[in-house]
Amino acid sequence: MYVASEQRLDDGVLERRFTLHEIAGILWTPETASTSAPVPLILLGHPPLGLGTMYPRLAARARASAAEGFATATIELPGSGDRPGWPALDQARADLRRAIQADEPVSDEIVDSLVLPLVDKAVPEWQATLDVLLELPEIGGPVGYSGGVISIGIRLAVVEPRISAAVLFAGSFVPRAVFEEARQVTVPLHVLLQWDDERNDRQAALDLFDAFGSEEKTLHANMGGHAGVPQFAGDAAAQFFTRHLK
Repeated sequence: MYVASEQRLDDGVLERRFTLHEIAGILWTPETASTSAPVPLILLGHPPLGLGTMYPRLAARARASAAEGFATATIELPGSGDRPGWPALDQARADLRRAIQADEPVSDEIVDSLVLPLVDKAVPEWQATLDVLLELPEIGGPVGYSGGVISIGIRLAVVEPRISAAVLFAGSFVPRAVFEEARQVTVPLHVLLQWDDERNDRQAALDLFDAFGSEEKTLHANMGGHAGVPQFAGDAAAQFFTRHLK
């Protein structure tokens, strides 16, 4: 891991920008993190819009997590930001936009071509990042995952034993194969759902929640659209991680 830059934010959080196998990432650690008192780690998932676009929201989530005593990290997703273009993924996104604009059903073929290659490539990259971050003396376990793409979170929760708990942002564009993987998820889950989300099908999101195999799973549903997640929903997610990672 090559640390390209680091800065101490005004609340004391240390922000380090790094690259790992040419993949850009950001690590945030609280002032309390030290070799004598390593802190738990939360991996911050996000939609494939590029770290530059997502930075304000990711940094806000990271600073809130640092206030609770957690380190957080994120990486650039395949085909996003400054990473090489991915024509097949771009075509799948265009097909999705056309179907939505035409008010047509989104076919399984579109969802599969959009999501499955991204999951297959991104999950091993997250695992490689986790390998390196857990070697840092100020970061210990356990590890949580928070955010979207929900299919990436599902796959990580199934294949990565170091993930102890997950907060997932509900989404409905989930391939049938990943839907079946959800039945294998056993870690504690906290799922955030916007009841009037214009970008997701509510019933599909509810069916996915029902499919999760975890004995402890909580659905936190709030009224409002995709971008209207209330602050107290984030507070509840923080309490969830405090219970399971500390």
